[in-house]
Amino acid sequence: MFATMMTMVCYAIGGLGLFLYGMGQMSDGLKKAAGQKMKQLMESMTGTPLLGFATGTVVTALVQSSSATTVMIIGLVNAGLMTLKQAVPVIFGTNVGTTATAWIVSLTGFKFNIILYAMPVIGAGFLLNVAGRSRRARNLGQVLLGFGILFVGLYFMKLAFTDLRGDQAAEDVWGWLAFLKGRVLLAVIVSTLMTMILQSSSASIAIIQVLALNGAFGDNWAEVLAMSIPFVLGGNIGTTITAQIASLQANLGSRRTAWAHTMFNVVGVALVLPLVYTGLFVTIVLWIAPWEVNAGTIMLTIAIAHTLFNVVNSLLFLPFAGILEKIVVSLIKPRRGEVVERAVVLEKHLLSTPALALQQAKREIIRMAGEAMKAVKCACQGLSQGDIKQIDRTRRVEDVVDEYQTEITTYLVELSQRQLSDEVSIELPVLLHMVNDLERVSDHAVNIAEIAERKIEQKLTFGEEAATDSAAMVKETYDMFDNIVAALESSSIQAAHSALAGENKLNRMQIRFRRGHVQRMTDGTCSARSGLIFIDLVDNLEKIGDHLTNIAQSVIGGIQWEGVESGSLSGEYDAINDQSSQ
Repeated sequence: MFATMMTMVCYAIGGLGLFLYGMGQMSDGLKKAAGQKMKQLMESMTGTPLLGFATGTVVTALVQSSSATTVMIIGLVNAGLMTLKQAVPVIFGTNVGTTATAWIVSLTGFKFNIILYAMPVIGAGFLLNVAGRSRRARNLGQVLLGFGILFVGLYFMKLAFTDLRGDQAAEDVWGWLAFLKGRVLLAVIVSTLMTMILQSSSASIAIIQVLALNGAFGDNWAEVLAMSIPFVLGGNIGTTITAQIASLQANLGSRRTAWAHTMFNVVGVALVLPLVYTGLFVTIVLWIAPWEVNAGTIMLTIAIAHTLFNVVNSLLFLPFAGILEKIVVSLIKPRRGEVVERAVVLEKHLLSTPALALQQAKREIIRMAGEAMKAVKCACQGLSQGDIKQIDRTRRVEDVVDEYQTEITTYLVELSQRQLSDEVSIELPVLLHMVNDLERVSDHAVNIAEIAERKIEQKLTFGEEAATDSAAMVKETYDMFDNIVAALESSSIQAAHSALAGENKLNRMQIRFRRGHVQRMTDGTCSARSGLIFIDLVDNLEKIGDHLTNIAQSVIGGIQWEGVESGSLSGEYDAINDQSSQ
């Protein structure tokens, strides 16, 4: 009895491990082979809720993991390539796409030796993965290898529970399952917890299919189906834990996306539970199934139940995707001190009135300047206070500044294609350079954040003189930034001249502070590592001053340069793109 029990446990654990490993390999191989194309598909095919739903379904069916697709969605939202509104319908589609795995698993219920077909696939996949001449061939080999290992894992999971009817040890194990009979809500909770541990609904539902096939739920197949359905529902809730984990360190939009996934599944299960309690859900499944439910078809019937729930749930929610988005936005608030990414407000309808469109672009440039200033302050505070949170916040703010650059630049280029007055045409390239300078300022803020990380990781400190010098230069940078923002807000020539005076001070400080710090390093009063960090800080602050100077000079010149001809925007735009890519 003990030996039989140990065999069952070892086969079950080992089979599950192979199943999860094979699924991971197959998913990784597919993402490597077509990962960028899949991301481009996700970005481009989410214009309408129906397109987003179809995209989520297709991508998940290919990747064979709703968790992998959802994590990809969260990554796109975190990078600003997809909005929450676009992400919600895609999430609906992932729930439908993941049912493909249950249908593949059902193949093991047929009367043929699955291992006989899996082993050659593993061999071919291994050869391609190791000896493939191209990256595409090696990725295809990884997909085949994972696919074969997945079925080997299923074979051992099936073997673990085969021919155990009448075995006392097996009967003891099945006892806790018998206890769940009729206790629908408890079965849903148990399945949810199991799926959270495995982080794969495909794996947990595969286990249910194999257990049902091998008599864990009894021999009355209608009752077996009725017992299996609550476990299937719990698997749909439990799989959302992966998205929650992925969103922990992501931005607000990503966390809202993860919660939209969770709420969608939880509410869907809650809505279908009355049908499960009354037996109506089982009746519908049996009516849809084109076969008699028995030992040969129970796995396929469970796959139908899984697919039916997800398809109907998704179609019911799809018209209300906007409502779900609003609920999530109202419930999931920003964390204290978190950057809330505000969408760039540029009204396309104003492009037909260039003067108004230009004023709108200027307003957004002022907002962009405020964000760039915030990035610099976060980075400098992270350096002086050794605050990791401020360092992380710097990178999030820099992402916002990048979004401003993309949106404003695109808007100005579209504006340049309209009939423009000479005044508007002359101002456009100057504004483009302002946008580029502000984006470069945020890049230097990230450089300072990286300097702060080195200082913290290496447990370095500045001496008293270095601390005083750095604080003085940081303050001068803040003052210069204040003058730039004031100059932009009110077109103040005086504030712009004050900013230029600040830049002269920064240049003199850089020269004086570098020489003083080199002398301290020579005297041995400062370590070489601390000295390099100090010099990097001083250099980045001086470069920030250079970019702010460009903006100040533009304001003084009335947002125009001498010799700028109308219609020259496209060349300026290309030059800026070339400079940004370096």
